Amino acid sequence: MTYIKEKKGNITIYRVKKYIPDEQMEKYKNKKVNPHKINLIIKYDADVYDQDTGVLLLKYRKNILNPEKVNLFYDNVIGHANTRTHLRQNTTGKENNDWKNTNVKSNIFGYFDRWTPFHNYTFRMNKVKAPIMVRECKFNTDHPEQYKNTFPMIKEVDNLYAKLIPEYYKNQIRKARQTPFKIANTAFTTITTNVNYQTMIHKDRGDDEEGFGNLIVIEKGKYDGAETCFPQYGVGVDLRTNDVLFMNVHEWHGNLPMRNKSADAIRLSVVCYLRTKIWERTKGKTKAFMKRHNRTVKKYSHIIKS
Repeated sequence: MTYIKEKKGNITIYRVKKYIPDEQMEKYKNKKVNPHKINLIIKYDADVYDQDTGVLLLKYRKNILNPEKVNLFYDNVIGHANTRTHLRQNTTGKENNDWKNTNVKSNIFGYFDRWTPFHNYTFRMNKVKAPIMVRECKFNTDHPEQYKNTFPMIKEVDNLYAKLIPEYYKNQIRKARQTPFKIANTAFTTITTNVNYQTMIHKDRGDDEEGFGNLIVIEKGKYDGAETCFPQYGVGVDLRTNDVLFMNVHEWHGNLPMRNKSADAIRLSVVCYLRTKIWERTKGKTKAFMKRHNRTVKKYSHIIKS
């Protein structure tokens, strides 16, 4: 890979080129990131731009989060995050018809824009016309106090997003303010958690295309690897506890393998984002509408698992 490197205060600025053409990247979709193709691993404060277009690829800041808020988040969400699901075919390297082999610890909370099979079943059995396809996640409804305890860290990430990438934040927060279906007082509708999960090469789907990805990692025990990479550019980031990575999730990205150095090693990654369909379906709705909607979904979906 080729890049231009400069320093601005404590920040290292990189301008990198794509060394795999766009038309060739589709063949790498749902494949593992090749570590031999990642020539730059960033472990310090840095901004990375596409050298040809000038578009921001990522901003990385180390040790910027409050450790108490990070630990509070972890303690309250890890039980939910450790649940195995079949929801992530597109980032496990499996095709949609191979869902039985996608048993990973990847979960969501906040709000989501698709019914589960259990929702569809209960609406059909009760002969009820399904309301707008937006729902509270199970973690919110089953563990409301734990859910509230995630807010301090999420709000801190939101504040850093506004401070460090204001041009993207203003687009996303404008949409978030138009809907009550969101994480309180933030630009996010949804949080995804992943535990010890190596994503394949993919682009994120369903999130705000005018916004930017917000990623943190909380680690327990010891491990190496698991760097978040942009394989088309040959660059990766060694994201660790109390760091924040703002990244263009609409570019090809994935993780290198995690190598445990202790048997109990945990890498909890947390992705904060706004789901476009939630905004489209609920913009202009009131908090009163949201409460009625949530009650309706709960009434007919008492056996739901999500």
